[in-house]
Amino acid sequence: MNFSEDKYPLQKESYQIIGICMEVHRILGKGLLEIVYKDAIEYELNLKEIPFEREKKFEVTYKGVILPHCFFADFVIDKNIILEVKSQKEILDEHYSWVLNYLALSKCTLGLLINFGGSSLVTKRLVL
Repeated sequence: MNFSEDKYPLQKESYQIIGICMEVHRILGKGLLEIVYKDAIEYELNLKEIPFEREKKFEVTYKGVILPHCFFADFVIDKNIILEVKSQKEILDEHYSWVLNYLALSKCTLGLLINFGGSSLVTKRLVL
């Protein structure tokens, strides 16, 4: 497969992250709380020495003023990829909106939305 880097940015990095999530899903299965999957992903990222920030805070600025409410992305990996983890029956439209908002606020290139709630792992790539 030969994808253009413009349409599919950070291919190598996203495949590595999705591979980590597949490993976590293979070992832990479905039905656990999101926090458990996040802990396992954090373990794997540390093991593979991939730089990341967990629960990264993003402030919202309006007309030069920082608003009192902010967003927290599950992971920002290598300062360029947002990883949002879910453990629900299905991915909802609001989950896509969250990742797109994180991408806009963070100026990251790629968003990965991963759902551990089904019998199969569901992964979605989002770019602005």
